Amino acid sequence: MQTLERVGALVGRWFAVIVVVAGAIALLTPETFAAGGPAVSWLLALIMLGMGMTLQPRDFVTVAKRPWPLLLGVAAQYVVMPLAGYGLALALDLSPELAAGMVLVGAAPGGTASNVMVYLSRGDTALSVAMTTVSTLLAPLLTPLLVLLLADEFLPVDAGDLFVSIVQIVVVPVVVGLILRTVVPSFVDRLLPALPLVSVVGITAVVMIVVGGSADTVLSVGLLVVVAVILHNGLGLTLGYAIAKACRVSIPARRAVSIEVGMQNSGLAAALATAHFSPVAALPAAIFSVWHNVSGPIVASYWSRREMPGEAGNHEDPAVEAEG
Repeated sequence: MQTLERVGALVGRWFAVIVVVAGAIALLTPETFAAGGPAVSWLLALIMLGMGMTLQPRDFVTVAKRPWPLLLGVAAQYVVMPLAGYGLALALDLSPELAAGMVLVGAAPGGTASNVMVYLSRGDTALSVAMTTVSTLLAPLLTPLLVLLLADEFLPVDAGDLFVSIVQIVVVPVVVGLILRTVVPSFVDRLLPALPLVSVVGITAVVMIVVGGSADTVLSVGLLVVVAVILHNGLGLTLGYAIAKACRVSIPARRAVSIEVGMQNSGLAAALATAHFSPVAALPAAIFSVWHNVSGPIVASYWSRREMPGEAGNHEDPAVEAEG
């Protein structure tokens, strides 16, 4: 177990580099990975099963104790990112497939890596976990609806099929994982050290499959998509923080909302795009998987060094306004 923990910590630290190298390999030999499209949904379901096993019933207590920051964060998640994705697709004149992919990334729930980034940034980790959980459970309803409203002008969208896919890929595995954690906790505790490694391997495989299946597009418009993704992520982080600050929540909560809004479950977006659109539509999600694992640690490192006035009691103090 200690070896697994060390390996998991190592690959987690070098995750962005690992994914970039994997994407480059897939770009050089796309035929090796392009046929793996059907496996993307299964890989994502395995990752979401792992997320479910990290949850415990007490994680949901945050919802009842402090509903305002949670509702604010989830609302920002499902307003800022879909609209930002749609706006950037129009502003950069992306192709219909790439535009639909941008909207789909924006309409995805928060990514699980955000919880670690919030912790490292000295943010409100309990709020982050609650936001990830609630946005994930709302995804079967909100993600298809938002994609239908915003992306239907780019590509035909079957919201019903998207709903079924999200239930299969996200909700069922998360619920099964939560049940396992409750019913057989000792068994799950033995598996927990391996979960970070499983997540890294799964997301890396998804990126390789997506890049392999869209290699021609990567070579022709790859830089434009990278710019779109960086702007998308940056808008999420900035606007998430600005909204939380305007609503006068505590500094740790602002950090949690910012990171939760900016970091998407891009693996889910890639799986849905591959299954319902095309590998090209999954390209923004694949690049997002790389980039938000670069920007997240940068933001967390910056905030971890910032002093917070009244830090000892700041967690519940909505009036703290020192951090800009």
